[in-house]
Amino acid sequence: MSVTRLKRKNRKDKAKAARRRTTLKTQGFKPVAKAVDIEKIKESFKKSA
Repeated sequence: MSVTRLKRKNRKDKAKAARRRTTLKTQGFKPVAKAVDIEKIKESFKKSA
């Protein structure tokens, strides 16, 4: 018996793994916390009001 590779199944499995990897990456993503000057923001609200 010769060994045959199921190419379609291989592509499907790789695509499934890639989708899973990307969903796990997006689930674990934390946005970068930038330094925010709260006092400056409060002043800008006082000026607009």
